[in-house]
Amino acid sequence: MNNFNFLVDAGLVVGLVFGGFFLLILLIVFIRSFVIVPHAHTALVERLGKFNRVLDPGLHMLIPFVEKRSSIISKKEQVLDFKPQPVITKDNVTMQIDTVVYYHVTDSKLYIYGVESPLMAMENLTATTLRNIIGDLELDQTLTSRDTINAQMREILDLATDSWGIKVTRVELKNILPPRDIQEAMEKQMRAEREKRESILRAQGTKQALILEAEGEKESAILRSEAKKIEQIKIAEGEAQANVTKYRAQAEGIKMITEANPSEAYLTLQGFIALEKVANGQATKIIIPSEIQNVTGLLAALKATIEEDKKKE
Repeated sequence: MNNFNFLVDAGLVVGLVFGGFFLLILLIVFIRSFVIVPHAHTALVERLGKFNRVLDPGLHMLIPFVEKRSSIISKKEQVLDFKPQPVITKDNVTMQIDTVVYYHVTDSKLYIYGVESPLMAMENLTATTLRNIIGDLELDQTLTSRDTINAQMREILDLATDSWGIKVTRVELKNILPPRDIQEAMEKQMRAEREKRESILRAQGTKQALILEAEGEKESAILRSEAKKIEQIKIAEGEAQANVTKYRAQAEGIKMITEANPSEAYLTLQGFIALEKVANGQATKIIIPSEIQNVTGLLAALKATIEEDKKKE
């Protein structure tokens, strides 16, 4: 009886252990049937090995042992930095070019099931596209046509990756590295161009300085001429004003003498004074009227003397 009770107790314990273990497994399976998809991500669900649906961000429940989450794909824009690729230009110059591709996944199903290793496929496609584009360009065009090359590569890659559920948003040539001898030749050319521009700027500066100096001298000469002209005008105006004042004073004097009705003795004395001034000059001919007291005769004698001096000059 005791042995039977012991067996019963042992079987109960084993049953409880197995029951607890089974419940624990069921609990783990139940918990694992819930899937949380992070923000800006999607998840793919396969049912019995076949694609079933795409899960959006949030909490989802799967059928245990029937459905499973295969992949989680980021919907963010991503960057691929490819290592330098050797390319040959149209004029047979080999250079190293590395590219940067910006993309994001638009269709998670095509991204997972449309191509094997999509990133490797994009790298190979980028390398071949770059070689095709650079092969139609010469070295100088390659170095100066980055925007054109970027646009062509983006268009070609975007079209090719549509079937992979990938949208290429931007392609950039990160570095273009020509051979060392080409770089040295380009540096010499750039140095020559800089020296040429420097010489041109120096010559233009010298030319401008000479022009400004000549214009300054011209303006200075014009100003001196204007100043001299104004000075002469002022002198002439001063002399004219002095003559006007002198003649006005003489007229006033004559008027006053006339109004005073001078005597013949005064007029004769003035005539002798005038003759004295004439005699002190350089006239070789002096005419003395017989009637010296006649002022009219005196004036005629003076006029004849002045005309004789003008003829000699």
